Amino acid sequence: MQISAAPLIYILIFVAVVMLVEGLYLTVFGKSISLNNRLSRRLSLLEKTNDREKVLEQLRKEMSQHVNSRGIPLYSILATKAQKANIAFTPKALIGIMAGLGVFSYLGLTLTTETAPPVRIAVAALMGVGGVYVWINNKAKKRMSLLEEQLPDAVELMVRSLRVGHPFSSAIANVSKEIPDPLGTEFGMIADEASYGRDVAESLKEFAERMDSQDLRFLAVAVTIQQTSGGNLAEILEGLAKVIRARFKLFRRVRAITAEAKWSGMFLSAFPIGALIMINVIRPDYYDDVKETPAFIPACLVVAVFLVINVIFMKIMVNIKV
Repeated sequence: MQISAAPLIYILIFVAVVMLVEGLYLTVFGKSISLNNRLSRRLSLLEKTNDREKVLEQLRKEMSQHVNSRGIPLYSILATKAQKANIAFTPKALIGIMAGLGVFSYLGLTLTTETAPPVRIAVAALMGVGGVYVWINNKAKKRMSLLEEQLPDAVELMVRSLRVGHPFSSAIANVSKEIPDPLGTEFGMIADEASYGRDVAESLKEFAERMDSQDLRFLAVAVTIQQTSGGNLAEILEGLAKVIRARFKLFRRVRAITAEAKWSGMFLSAFPIGALIMINVIRPDYYDDVKETPAFIPACLVVAVFLVINVIFMKIMVNIKV
């Protein structure tokens, strides 16, 4: 029985591409860029430069560069995710990395497979772009999940600061020192902008829109209403913290209840593709008898369309809105 390792080689090269991006990211920016680092990136940069204005300028540039580069061809598919993930690489650097990973994939495919050059070029390009997209998407999901988890604690910390007599800008500064990334650096930037004269409510609105977070919008609206109408901000934020925490618990509960359905959908979506890969590994000559028939290409296209429809419908069925 003839066994082909080509499909497995494709998978291994793609995994290597994703790992290379992560390794390069940590090599260039160090541990300060890691989300689980207790010392926030802002405080780490302040320790090195001791120049708050320079650090603020660098962080603001990092956090706005991706949305401002949506007009670059092909980069628009990455811009929103890269913004939420707060990728420190510049858009040009990411495009260069995609090109470099494409070349790496092409060399790997050339050395390990006998695929035709046009196919190698197409697959290598997909691996370069797809590897970076998968990496950025995972980064964005982890960062948004951690931010949502940190927000109730941050609001409660602001409540305690306000009740002991600190102004709101000082309460935000306390959050930036006590809460790790991603919220620590974000609130540190808001505190720095407030010290240079920018309105805190405007900074919070911009942060909420950049992250596309409903809970952050609630916080920005609460601060804006208190500034325009007055009232006890500590009581307002205490009630908001309870609402945010209750929403977070509800989302977690729904996620736990629907976990089985989501995994079933993922399995049913991945099983046909996995079966096709295993057939090509175990019996690479399985389709030789029908490969030259006129109906082979149309049949492959029909199967591909049905697989795409299956993935879309499975995603719709298990994507429960709350």
